[in-house]
Amino acid sequence: MGVYLSTPKTEKFSEDGENDRVRYGLSSMQGWRAAMEDAHAAITDLDASTSFFGVYDGHGGKVVAKFCAKYLHQQVLKHEAYLQGDIGTSVQKAFFRMDEMMRGQRGWRELAALGDRLNKFSGMIEGLIWSPRNGDGNGNTDDWAFEEGPHSDFAGPTSGCTANVAIIRENQLIVANAGDSRSVISRKGQAYNLSRDHKPDLEVERERILKAGGFIHAGRVNGSLNLARAIGDMEFKQNKFLPAEKQIVTADPDINIVDLCDDDDFIVLACDGVWDCMSSQQLVDFVHEQLKSESKLSAVCEKVLDRCLAPTAGGEGCDNMTMILVQVKKPIPSGPSPGNELSASPGDESSASPGDEPSASSEKLPASDDVNAETKPAESGSSS
Repeated sequence: MGVYLSTPKTEKFSEDGENDRVRYGLSSMQGWRAAMEDAHAAITDLDASTSFFGVYDGHGGKVVAKFCAKYLHQQVLKHEAYLQGDIGTSVQKAFFRMDEMMRGQRGWRELAALGDRLNKFSGMIEGLIWSPRNGDGNGNTDDWAFEEGPHSDFAGPTSGCTANVAIIRENQLIVANAGDSRSVISRKGQAYNLSRDHKPDLEVERERILKAGGFIHAGRVNGSLNLARAIGDMEFKQNKFLPAEKQIVTADPDINIVDLCDDDDFIVLACDGVWDCMSSQQLVDFVHEQLKSESKLSAVCEKVLDRCLAPTAGGEGCDNMTMILVQVKKPIPSGPSPGNELSASPGDESSASPGDEPSASSEKLPASDDVNAETKPAESGSSS
């Protein structure tokens, strides 16, 4: 589904960055789609010891993805759980906070300013009239004050986005996911999924959808949305008798916490435009091959996008594509600590031995060939 161009837009936005702990490269491409609805965030210094990466795949428009790219990491920092070292809880709360912030006059104004030219103009005018006097020009969202105005009863956007976030602090990797973007880690060449694609036909998703009064038709929620979890999409979150995590569509992320070691090669975050074309192991193998001759990580990402781009419009390889490739530079003692283990890689007949597998405090995730199998809720995240 979607509107396609007669020729693809293959120009890419690419970027590299690093500090003393991590280095990353990213690339995004509009491709055959009539509009670019992906957004991303790459912040090597969220604080002195923490790095943040996020991929946001928009649907029905670009504004929710752009809103998350602008504000989600700020809300992670703001929550009191972050100051206490509980990153899992702070990132979960930040996902829910996005939906809250996009409501009302202030939410309408912020979304308008991030939208197309007409909406951006109207949003600027609205901002001149309805902005709080002190504003928040420095990007500080601590005072997300209620605003009176013609859109005070705005229920939030009908468009939405997936959110796949990876936070690295010392030897710990925290992955939060809502939707079908995906994070994968390569350990000694073996691919391990760090997130689960939230499709409506997953039993845990189906159960919540039906209990909340929704239905599934042709693999889509209420016959329209092919995701079971997303930020935005407020039309699916209107049951006033249910909490946010039990709505037809929820922003509630799975949280997965993994102990890193020096056997880890890299981490990939990408939207489904990439995963529709390559399995987790295929992508890991491709990246390893490219790294033999290319040291610039954004260039490796560009080659992945070129590899995925379809030769003609329609079908796989025609979606917007965004990929972030991250390498942890700080030496970490080899071998994972005891704990629950992630499952083996995609496309491999034999599983990696337990001693080679990353440990996760949240759950044992399935191999990517069966990425939508049921899993237990994350301990440090929310219940599904």
